[in-house]
Amino acid sequence: MVMLGCCCLLMIVTYLGRLAQIQLFQTEDFSKHHINLLEASVRQRTQQLIIDEGRGGFLDRYGKPITYDEFTVLILFPFLRQLNWEKEKVAQILQLPVETLEKQVKEAKVPFELKHPKTEAPFSLTEEQMQQINALEIPGVFAMIKKYPKKQHIAQHLIGITRQTNQPLHEKYPDKNVKQAAQIGISGLQLAFDEFLIAEQETKLLYHVDGEGDPLFGIDVKLLTPSNPFYPVNVQTTIDVDIQAKVEQLVDSHGVTEGGLVLLDVQTNEILAMVSRPKMNLADPYENNSIVNRMITSLPPGSIFKTVVAAAAVERGELSEGATFNCDLDIYGKKDDRELGMLTFDESFAQSCNRTFALLAKQFSKQDPQFFDTYAEKLGLLGPVGWRGDLFHFSSFQPLIREEKGQLFSKEDDRNDANFIAQTAIGQHDVRVTPLAVANMMATIARGGIQIEVMSVKGIKYKNGTTMKTLQQQRKEASISSITASRLQHLLRQVVTSEKGTGRWLASMPYEVAGKSGTAETGMFVEGRQLYHKWFAGYFPFNEPKYALVVVNMNVPEDKGSVIPLYQEVVQFLYDWDHNNTLSEPQLLE
Repeated sequence: MVMLGCCCLLMIVTYLGRLAQIQLFQTEDFSKHHINLLEASVRQRTQQLIIDEGRGGFLDRYGKPITYDEFTVLILFPFLRQLNWEKEKVAQILQLPVETLEKQVKEAKVPFELKHPKTEAPFSLTEEQMQQINALEIPGVFAMIKKYPKKQHIAQHLIGITRQTNQPLHEKYPDKNVKQAAQIGISGLQLAFDEFLIAEQETKLLYHVDGEGDPLFGIDVKLLTPSNPFYPVNVQTTIDVDIQAKVEQLVDSHGVTEGGLVLLDVQTNEILAMVSRPKMNLADPYENNSIVNRMITSLPPGSIFKTVVAAAAVERGELSEGATFNCDLDIYGKKDDRELGMLTFDESFAQSCNRTFALLAKQFSKQDPQFFDTYAEKLGLLGPVGWRGDLFHFSSFQPLIREEKGQLFSKEDDRNDANFIAQTAIGQHDVRVTPLAVANMMATIARGGIQIEVMSVKGIKYKNGTTMKTLQQQRKEASISSITASRLQHLLRQVVTSEKGTGRWLASMPYEVAGKSGTAETGMFVEGRQLYHKWFAGYFPFNEPKYALVVVNMNVPEDKGSVIPLYQEVVQFLYDWDHNNTLSEPQLLE
């Protein structure tokens, strides 16, 4: 009997301890799942509609939202069906049949946005309609601006995505009032700027209900808003959403399933558009590495890398006037499949003769084993090339958080091997560079050799549009001379204008293009056929450079996947855009 009494007493103590844990000690952080019991209790007794989840967003260079849309909508509460409310006046203002309002309210069990009777999309109000409806002061009827995630995901690899996490957020952000259910960035700018964007408070409408869902304390609806009117903030990027949307369409229409493009503003070195394929699989972003941004991933560039050897040849002044090279031979001095004959240095660059650049590289390497590194660095090819600097308490903050560095040799001993030097000269062997870095190289040449950081973000703006922080761009010390840049500009132009140039199909473009092609062996085979990365990188217009554009189509057979048609369409689009559109000035951060 005593044993039974002890057991009962122990059970009671355990029960009371658990009750105390739930009601007194761990009300806001219960169990390993970090459940907020107070919030859960409130949710059971209220009905609510989230107006803004509280996470910061992204804007384009002109201030247009990238990640969300804002619509003025009519929000109705289900208790209206129990009231004699002025639905006729509301219907008249909206120019809708009153039956539309009655039907949707009758069917509602929770607060909702009025749907368009034909499309089922939220019914969008004008500002005048919003003011007229709110002036009626009808309980349970609110016209207000509501945020909606965009259905079309623009620049998804650059912007990145968010997910909920099992990681305790109160540990990751101990100084913030973050709910465990909050979304966090897992890639792109969403990840880089997560601490600035993470939601701390929602904007929502709510009212109390009983067990039947009926109003508990009358029809009083509360609007809960963040206590700090400056949050959430927005990150203003450098991209143009209209250009971005169009070039994404062009990339897909040309069947690029792996690869993409980078478009830079030559003068500011800002990213105007960045497209990476394959498209991100939102259900499983890690499947087939669809979450990876190929435009900041290091790839073998092929003959585009000859630009580095050309820069060394020009700046070192070691080209003999009138010298020719036997371009019937390959990089090893054996007969080549492409018999181009005896070519000058300029002709070799235009026609992409491997032999010429292999010979020059061997010559320069004997004099300076580091010459590849020196000129790749001067051209801004090795990277990381994206902006990096101090941002509040972050030192060396990097918006392009996954940007890879370039590589020339994986083993130092290879610098002394003539065959490896020859392969490196034509962008093979261990050479790896990112498409973004290649675009940066072309922009550097177009600017006359001036090398500056690539910008993907202008700064951070408060909710009211005022400036929280501007990212200050830095000029880099290493650069080629203006004379060398001018010579490279004309070499790149001859690739297009020369009758046998590898870019001659771009000669008829409305913008004069200068650039370089590349076809890089990948070492991968499908059904006995090797796959290649096919590139074209350049800038335009030639005389007044505005755009630097790089296109790459990855892992395609030798006889398929040319990027020239896509490059042509992008150049034509940008020409038409510049001549048919009146663009407002970017919304500059103060």
